[in-house]
Amino acid sequence: MKPVYLDLTYFQVGLAASLILINSGISALLRLGLGRRLLLAAACSVAQLLLVGLVLEWIFRVSRWYLVLALMLVMTGVAGVAAIRRTHIRYPGIWLSSIVSVGASSWLMAATALFALVPVEPWYSPQYAIPLLGMILGNTLNGISLGLDRLGGELAARRPQIEALLALGATRREAARQPIQQAVRTGMVPIINAMMVVGVVSLPGMMTGQLLAGVSPIQAVKYQIVIMFLIASGTALGTVGVVLLSYRRLFNEHHQFLYALIAERQPWRERVSDDLQDRAAPGNLGAGDLD
Repeated sequence: MKPVYLDLTYFQVGLAASLILINSGISALLRLGLGRRLLLAAACSVAQLLLVGLVLEWIFRVSRWYLVLALMLVMTGVAGVAAIRRTHIRYPGIWLSSIVSVGASSWLMAATALFALVPVEPWYSPQYAIPLLGMILGNTLNGISLGLDRLGGELAARRPQIEALLALGATRREAARQPIQQAVRTGMVPIINAMMVVGVVSLPGMMTGQLLAGVSPIQAVKYQIVIMFLIASGTALGTVGVVLLSYRRLFNEHHQFLYALIAERQPWRERVSDDLQDRAAPGNLGAGDLD
C-alpha cells in the first residue's frame, strides 16, 4: 500500500496549539509564574513559523540563487548571534568569532553535501540547500555555545595555574591546553550522545519528516545517516574554531593571559530563575502572579 501524505487543516494546527494550555495549567497549579511567558512563547513560535513558511514558499516558487544565498546568510548570522546569547562568557570580538566559526564550519559541510554527497541541480535548489544548512547550523551553534561556556569556566577556575605556568616559562598554548581540551570536549558531547541513541531511542527530525511525507524508510535512513555525520563534523569544526579564536584573543603574542578582557554575563535561564525567586519571596507576590 502506497503511503499517503495528509495535509493538516488550520483547525488541526489550532487544536495542537491549544495543548499549551496544559503547560499554563501546571504553571497556575504550582504557582510557577510561567503562564504569561508560556503563552507569549507559543504566540512567538506560531508567528515566526508562519512567517518563515510564507518566506520559504515564496523562495521555493521563485528559486533564484541570490534569494537562497541571502536567506542562508541571514540564517548564519542569526545562528552566530544565538550561540553567544546562550553563554556566560564575553570578550571583545566574541560575536565575530562565533559568526565566523559557525559560518565557516556549517557552509563547508553544506557545500560538501550539495556538491558531493547529494549533488543537486542547480546547487542552490532551496528544497535541499536551506534545510541542510539549517540542520547543520542548529546543531553547530549548540556546540559553540557549550564550548565557549566551558572555556570561560575553565579559564576562570584555572587562572592561578595558568598564570603560574606562564610565569615559569610555559607558552600560551601549553598553559591553555587543558581548558581548550575541556571546552572542545564539552561542545562535542551532545552530538556524540545523539549519535549513540539515534534510531533506537529517538527518530531524528529529518527522518521523521521524510517518513511522514511517504518516503521509503530505507531512503529516509540513508539521508539521516548523511546529515548525522555532516552535523557531527560541522559541530566539531565549529567548536574547535571558536575555542581557538577565543584562545588567540585571550592570550597575546607575549604569552600573557588577558583575563581582564573576560566579562561574565548571567545567562537567560538563570535570570529567569532569579526573577521567579524574587517574585516568590514573601511580600513580592501580586494578584497577577498566580496565573
